[in-house]
Amino acid sequence: MTDQESATQALSEKVKTVSPEDVLQADAGPLLNELTQVVAFHATRYYAQDDPLISDAEYDRLFQFLRDLEARYPALQRGDSPTMRVGSEPLSAFSKVEHPERLLSLSNAFDPDTLLAWYERCRKGLNLDETDLMPVTVELKIDGLAVALTYENGTLVRGATRGNGRVGEDVTANLRTVSSIPLSISAGSEASGAIPSRIEVRGEVYFRRSDFDRLNAGLAAAGQKTYANPRNTAAGSLRQLDSSITAKRDLSFFAYSLGPVTGEPPGSQSEILSWLGVLGFEINEHATRFEDIADAIAFCITWTDRRETLDYEIDGVVVKVDSISSQDQLGAISNAPRWAVAYKFPAREETTELIDIVVNVGRTGMITPEAVLEPVEIGGVTVTQASLHNADYIRVRDIRIGDRVIVKRAGDVIPQVLGPVEGARTGVEEIWSMPEYCPVCNTKLERLEGEVDFYCVSSDCPAQFIRLLEHFASRGAMDIEGLGSKLAVQLAETGLVQTLDDVYRLSTEALSELDGFGAKKVSNLLDGIANSKSRTLGRLLYAIGIRHVGQTTAEILAATIQEAHELFEVSPDALLETEGIGAIIAQSISDWYSLEHNRALIHHFEELGVNISRLASEVSLTLESRPFESFSFVITGTLESMGRKEAQEAIKQRGGKVSSSVSSKTNYVVVGENPGSKATRAEELGVQILDEPEFLKLLNA
Repeated sequence: MTDQESATQALSEKVKTVSPEDVLQADAGPLLNELTQVVAFHATRYYAQDDPLISDAEYDRLFQFLRDLEARYPALQRGDSPTMRVGSEPLSAFSKVEHPERLLSLSNAFDPDTLLAWYERCRKGLNLDETDLMPVTVELKIDGLAVALTYENGTLVRGATRGNGRVGEDVTANLRTVSSIPLSISAGSEASGAIPSRIEVRGEVYFRRSDFDRLNAGLAAAGQKTYANPRNTAAGSLRQLDSSITAKRDLSFFAYSLGPVTGEPPGSQSEILSWLGVLGFEINEHATRFEDIADAIAFCITWTDRRETLDYEIDGVVVKVDSISSQDQLGAISNAPRWAVAYKFPAREETTELIDIVVNVGRTGMITPEAVLEPVEIGGVTVTQASLHNADYIRVRDIRIGDRVIVKRAGDVIPQVLGPVEGARTGVEEIWSMPEYCPVCNTKLERLEGEVDFYCVSSDCPAQFIRLLEHFASRGAMDIEGLGSKLAVQLAETGLVQTLDDVYRLSTEALSELDGFGAKKVSNLLDGIANSKSRTLGRLLYAIGIRHVGQTTAEILAATIQEAHELFEVSPDALLETEGIGAIIAQSISDWYSLEHNRALIHHFEELGVNISRLASEVSLTLESRPFESFSFVITGTLESMGRKEAQEAIKQRGGKVSSSVSSKTNYVVVGENPGSKATRAEELGVQILDEPEFLKLLNA
């Protein structure tokens, strides 16, 4: 009989004869520790391994006794207690969590050629010869909600949603109810060494199809509204303020990567997955390491047809460069790593009737045709509208009003019309043409030279300004909490906001006059507006809506100037000297700044206290401020003068890269007190080692 079996037998006898009310406080602590361990062990056998060792009734008695004893002595409840999975008291709101390292998105590949092109770019970025191998790890892309789990000394202390990648929501109480998320982790007999004192595990919370179907069946039987698809239901379940509701949803979790971790994590993605499995996390069984990209591509193609055999939704396959040191060397673009790509499956397609074609006016004046559809369900989502891109797209495909059309959800998110089912035509279909005038301000539409799109060129077009105001306040731009699409319309139509700088002139008195605005809502909006004044220069340049200037371009611009005024006199030729800015973007920036009302806008922002200068947190691209350009650093041991994160930021601000492992391409290894094996590895490879005084001298040089 094992120790766990002996402990189970003794506790089972005890709970039959002793009431929690009779347990003294002095005895409660040791008993709670023993019960927590035993109940957690059997929960794992039942939920994770499908191999229970005791009956349901015996488990229920142990579980109930533990819960009752914790209720009697709540201060003694352990953070990893299995009873926390049933939920805790409802919350009034979720607190925000700033991720120590960004949770990035993934670039997409929709066909084998694009995937192969990504692979070749990675090889080129690593300067590999034709004979050099670059293994990849491929993992099914679970269609759920990304979360980050933080463990300290083996205990789950925080769980957060991805959010915008930088800031998420603290949903710890809800994540504790997910049975496949360990409340505590242990190295166990299979692992080498102790668990890290702090580790962040990233993964996906999802709904199994069988559990989702069971939930809907129960709701239907009760006469309640059912849910459309597992992914959105999983996300909604995880954001319940009452965690007891989350506990009833039977959510599941797969771990797939690490965030920040103390100590020396494994050196490859495939090894990380194996290590996470040893620590007690559920790892997707289909993850595979390939040395040949052709085999990886075949894997992706195979799962395109096999995905319906799974008990959970997947929307693609994630392909990652296996070596962590290679990942560090490749780095990332503004919102996605270069070393990983998502091979997206072809979207599901359906046919429906095209009832009408309407046009929308965008923030830059671009006129976009949109299909009004007979409602159709695609992948669990009811689609009533879809993109038609532009007039040429409609003309070339001969799409007509009244057609039976093929509709797909591109990337399983954005619906679009692919084309007509010509054999279904009856002769009553109508050929569509772009209207001659703007549907909102009646200005004659223009088609700019070299562009496929039509534009409303009126700077006074109200629809255009509403879209611009929405964009200005959006999360990726000035991130003004409380200013969404509906309020943008309200502010523009009432005349309270006629130019973007008017946002910062809004007052309590003016807002109180709006329908639906009480004192609390007014206060929250004004707080959100005030907070937005300190956004980065890059965000501001993106927010003002210069045509062709996206987030990445805005960050590049911000890195080349000290403040927004510097772009007043810049010429397109001067802008072309900046890497990442081409002729079209350069001309668009120059055209925007040539207009007097746009220049006035920047001045007004400054007068109203909006930041128009590059912040210290934004990277400069001047040579003088990037002396570590193209240098790779590794830090090992404890530094007395600064923390590890502070040292990493100091290196990055000077243009350098910080890697987690030493390779022949490492330029410097910074060694503090109690260095690990990285120092030894550096000596073996002949990499220059810097002690702390030498490192500080290099920083200040």
